[in-house]
Amino acid sequence: MAGGNLSARQKMINLMYLVFIAMLALNMSKKVLSSFGFMKERLTESNIRVGEANKGVIESLAKKAVDSPERYKDSYNNAQLIKTESDDFFQYLDVVKSKLTEHLDDLSDYESMDSEEAGDAFFFSSDNKFSTQGQEFLDRINGYSGTVISKLDNEKYTELKSQIENRFAIEDQTVKDGKIKIPWLESRYKGFPLITTLTNIEQIQADIRTTESDIYNTFLGTKLIEDASLSNYEGIVALDKSAYFSGETVTGKIVLGKYDPSFKPDKFESNVAGKVESGQVNLSFRAGNPGTHPIKGKFIFKQKDGDDIEVEFTSEYTVITEPSSAVISADKMNVVYRGLDNPISISVPGVGDGNVNANAPGLKKVGKGKYVMNPSTGSSVTINVTAKLSSGKTIRTPMEFRIMDIPAPRGAIRNQTGNVSMPKASLAKATVGVVLPDFVFDLTLRTTAFKVKVPGQATVIVSGARMSSKAQGAIAKAKRGDMVNIFDIKSSLVGSASGYRIKNASPVMIEIK
Repeated sequence: MAGGNLSARQKMINLMYLVFIAMLALNMSKKVLSSFGFMKERLTESNIRVGEANKGVIESLAKKAVDSPERYKDSYNNAQLIKTESDDFFQYLDVVKSKLTEHLDDLSDYESMDSEEAGDAFFFSSDNKFSTQGQEFLDRINGYSGTVISKLDNEKYTELKSQIENRFAIEDQTVKDGKIKIPWLESRYKGFPLITTLTNIEQIQADIRTTESDIYNTFLGTKLIEDASLSNYEGIVALDKSAYFSGETVTGKIVLGKYDPSFKPDKFESNVAGKVESGQVNLSFRAGNPGTHPIKGKFIFKQKDGDDIEVEFTSEYTVITEPSSAVISADKMNVVYRGLDNPISISVPGVGDGNVNANAPGLKKVGKGKYVMNPSTGSSVTINVTAKLSSGKTIRTPMEFRIMDIPAPRGAIRNQTGNVSMPKASLAKATVGVVLPDFVFDLTLRTTAFKVKVPGQATVIVSGARMSSKAQGAIAKAKRGDMVNIFDIKSSLVGSASGYRIKNASPVMIEIK
């Protein structure tokens, strides 16, 4: 077709060939654009499916974290953090795609997305450097990769971390026999048709969902493998009760690990009688004499190659004498004091707190086996206790307590009681207090009134704990050697709402120095 003298007809034919070839090339270009569009659609569908699958794995981790928090809680918490980071990055990329296509009317017309202007304007500035949006795009990729990898701090995740690093690598690209390097963003997004840019971004979103899937399944799968390993099982003795009466039948189970009924040992050895059934040992033997007794033994698993695996277990059970009455003790003394919340402990050996009941006037339960008694009138009170034993038998025990008043306190000056010596100037400034020496309760009393008698002076009545001006005047007239009498000292309980009346305190005699 490139010969010298061509006829007009031949020239026309040649021209038609050129037009035909150009049309073929143009049509091929449009088909390529559509292919990228179809690829983007497939990636979008895949991202939705993987996202739903990831939710299921997260839910499985959540259930494991509830059932076995010591094994799965950290993995679940890390998975939650990775999910938050992944969703945030995924949504950011959705925003980027929206900005790139905001000028288009039909987002499914891929053959019209042949211009590189939208992508170049978004990622690059007029001086061919990265735009602010382009730099943010790179920073978000780096930030996501770094955050996710930071949650994989165990050596067993080394291979997974390497995969994630490669998946989100944005190093400069080498071209032309390794002699020229081009920034990653430029090599992937500069001068490309818009549909290829959108497909590349969709691929990053697919990498996000794939990364989530890899991590979640690794967290779950690694733990499940550890759970399934024989080295992580141990023999567990699970008795139906922690203590038994003499002659009572001891019942319970000895199991491996997670009580897997499909898991059966080849042999069971123990110092007590038991039968292997459905992956566990059901115990049944008579309890011995009162005291603590061991339960020990081992499971044996025969291996085709190598030594047998032995898993040992050890525990103990306690045999106690069956009680005939309840044990009741007053925490402070074998009496209760009127006007106070007296702590009382009530229990029956070998009987749970839920099967023990106690009642008496003024008795109130405040905790497991703990009560308070605030008696009112009378000189004694009886606490009646009933307890239901494991044998079905009910025992009833009454216990009588004496009711006593709070003893009369002692008057005190400067925490001294009885006879005290001090100058009259000091006495005039002193505070009159009351104390209960050697009393079993730590009570705080407040002086409410008292009387002062100075020799040769009229008795002065004082309200409160400090000397009134009238009392100070009487004290000022006292002479050296005079005995000033502070008596009829009244007080009340601080913080008590019972209205209980404290007896008057003993007097204090002050010798004027």
